[in-house]
Amino acid sequence: MSIALDVMGGDHAPEAIVRGALDAAPLLRTKVLLVGDETKFQHLLPKQLPANIELVHASQSVEMEEKPLDAYRKKKDSSLMVAARLVKEGHAQAMVSAGNTGAASATALLQWRQIEGIHRPAIASHLPNRHGGFVLLDAGASPDVDPEHLVEFAIMGRAYAQKLMGRPNPKVQLLNIGEEKGKGNAFAKQVYGLLERHSWFAGNIEGKDMFAHPTDVVVCDAFVGNIVLKSCEGLAELIVESIRNEVPTKMPAKLLYWPVRKVTAPLRKQMDYAEIGGSPLLGLNGLCMICHGRSNPKAIKNALLTTEKALDNGLVETIRSTVCDELGSIDE
Repeated sequence: MSIALDVMGGDHAPEAIVRGALDAAPLLRTKVLLVGDETKFQHLLPKQLPANIELVHASQSVEMEEKPLDAYRKKKDSSLMVAARLVKEGHAQAMVSAGNTGAASATALLQWRQIEGIHRPAIASHLPNRHGGFVLLDAGASPDVDPEHLVEFAIMGRAYAQKLMGRPNPKVQLLNIGEEKGKGNAFAKQVYGLLERHSWFAGNIEGKDMFAHPTDVVVCDAFVGNIVLKSCEGLAELIVESIRNEVPTKMPAKLLYWPVRKVTAPLRKQMDYAEIGGSPLLGLNGLCMICHGRSNPKAIKNALLTTEKALDNGLVETIRSTVCDELGSIDE
C-alpha cells in the first residue's frame, strides 16, 4: 500500500511535513509518496532515504487562502491534485494533507466521487471523553445538508467507530439542545424521526454529556460540528496553558510542582490534537486524511499511522459494503 502525502500543504510546510514523514517511516509498513516541488524540500531529506519513502514531483501548491474550486481548475499540477490523482489511478490508496481543507475536500470529491448512496462527505473527528473518546461528524465538510444526509453520516460514523476505535456495536446520538425526543429546531426533529428507525440510534445528546457519558458516535451538520470542534480545541489550550502558567519558572519553587507533572502529562496528551494527527473525509471512493493547518511533525507522523490503520481495517470498503443495506432499511 502507498499513502500520498501533500508536502506543500500546511502552515509549517514543507519542514514539518517532511520531518513527520521521516519520523513515521520506521513505524510504517506502508510506502509514503512525498508529493510536492522537490526543489523546495530536497534539502530537508537525508542522503539515504528510508526504503518506504519516494518522491513525486508537483510543480504547484495550493495556498491556504485560495478558493477550493479556483485551485482545482487552475492548478492541475498542484501537490493536492497530483496526490488525489495518484489515488484515483491506483498508485496510492490514500492521501494526507495539512493544507487548505476546502481545497483538499473539493479535490478528493471531484477526483474520486462519492460512494454510491452517499450524497455528502463528512469529516470524522475523534474527541476525548471519560470513556475512551467518541467520533463527531460532520466536523467541517458539509455545512448545508438535508436531514437524510445525517443518516448517512451516522452510518459512516459507525464504520469509523468499529474499524478505528474497536467498538463492536457503536451507538449513534444526535447533537441537540436537550436529550428528550421533540427537542431542537425543525431540522433536528426531522433528523430524529429518520434516525429512530434504526436500532443503533440512542437518541439526543447535549454538548456537555458527550464528554461525561459513554459515547460512540455523535452526528450534526458541519456548521455546528466545526464550531464544536474549534471550541473544544480552544478550551483545551486554555486549560493546559492555565496550568502551565501556575507553575513557577525558577528553582527551588519549581521543584515543589514536579509531582504535578505526573497528573498533567496524561491530560496534555489527551487534549493534544497531534496524538490522532488527522480526521478522515468519509463518503468518497478513496481515503483522504485531513490534518490541522498548523500540524507539527508529531501530528503528521500520527496522521500517517492513523491512515495506515484505516487502510488495514478497510474503512472505505466497510462504508461501501454497508451503506446500501443500511440506507435501504429507511425505505422499508
